Amino acid sequence: MTINELIKKRRSIYPIQYNDSPIAKEFIQTLLENASWAPTHRLTEPWRFKVIMNEQKKELGLFLAHKYKTVTSEDKFSEAKYQKIQNNCNSSGAIIAICMQKDPKERVPEWEEIAATAMAVQNMWLTCTANDVGCYWSSPGLIKYMDEFFNLNEHERCLGFLYMGNYDTTQLHEGKRSALEDKVEWMI
Repeated sequence: MTINELIKKRRSIYPIQYNDSPIAKEFIQTLLENASWAPTHRLTEPWRFKVIMNEQKKELGLFLAHKYKTVTSEDKFSEAKYQKIQNNCNSSGAIIAICMQKDPKERVPEWEEIAATAMAVQNMWLTCTANDVGCYWSSPGLIKYMDEFFNLNEHERCLGFLYMGNYDTTQLHEGKRSALEDKVEWMI
């Protein structure tokens, strides 16, 4: 598969689509190594990852569901969402918490650190796509409470979760994008 084909094949594959086939720790190691080759201004390498597997997935799901219940008003609370939060964790083969460590020397703007971390995630996503592993980056409002679950360093914050799992690749749908001409202005 060419890089152009790989990019166009990349999709969000959601936890409800995952099967019970485990994800090998060796694959996750490769995934994280590929992430570390993302572009980074001044080589700050701001990405930080926390790999959640096995029973820890259930613990994360319980924490997120409980936090959702405690911070959501009774009139906005949804039992279906409460269950979905737990199911997303339990259905995943692995979950990677995507964190960003802001450069303590503040040599680059924070948005560049976030952008570098997002590029690391794109490397992970393309690695998953190339290996027929499904993944989905979720940034729920609950990430602002992740310092209660993880030992985050000073100036480190959670930007979301990369849920991962094996899935039936024959169910992959065609991607859609609007016309490139609608988004590009040539100034030549």
